[in-house]
Amino acid sequence: MCTRDCLEFADRHLTAERVSGRRVLEVGACDVNGSARSLVERHGPAEYVGVDIAEGPGVDAICDIGRLVERFGRERFDLVLCTEVLEHVRDWRQGLSNLKRVLTASGTLLVTTRSIGFHYHGYPLDFWRYEPEDIETLMADMSLDALEIDPGSPGVFFMATRRDEFREADLTGHELFSIVTGRRCRDVSDAQLRWFLWIKRPVTRFFTKRIRSLKKRLPGR
Repeated sequence: MCTRDCLEFADRHLTAERVSGRRVLEVGACDVNGSARSLVERHGPAEYVGVDIAEGPGVDAICDIGRLVERFGRERFDLVLCTEVLEHVRDWRQGLSNLKRVLTASGTLLVTTRSIGFHYHGYPLDFWRYEPEDIETLMADMSLDALEIDPGSPGVFFMATRRDEFREADLTGHELFSIVTGRRCRDVSDAQLRWFLWIKRPVTRFFTKRIRSLKKRLPGR
């Protein structure tokens, strides 16, 4: 999945030098509303593998982000793309760790994800919001080459390079803003998720629809 702004970010940074002859992995490859695949393949990668949690256009193999290393092995790909996925990954630490570990030394990681202010969008669920300062912390063990704010809606884009001597950062204590809890936290419990899905979100949607309906009935509308 990739929006127009995501595609423009990828187009600017995925140069022939980074792609030509390289092994590429796209995580979240199902083409729902756009894919960076054509931008990459025009530069002649040696291999392009698209993975997602279900079958669909652009998906070559079904694999969860938390099992990338188990499926493909460590240091398997020279370039890893992950667009509009990380906000949906409940165990974001495990997911991010797999993205880093499946990269070769000097490999490139390009990611786009959502920030605070973006609405809930469950595919199938939605948990986290990432701010620029979060990315700086999460990528402290890599070289952060680019970090940009999504110009179209709350979100953040970044590209990083894995160092030759890679020591993965301990992110156990880092808290992200969760759309489920409405605050920064380390994890989302089952109870918090049930409360959000069964009570908070349905009630919020009900009153939002009621307010919109009432506004339409006001004079002059």
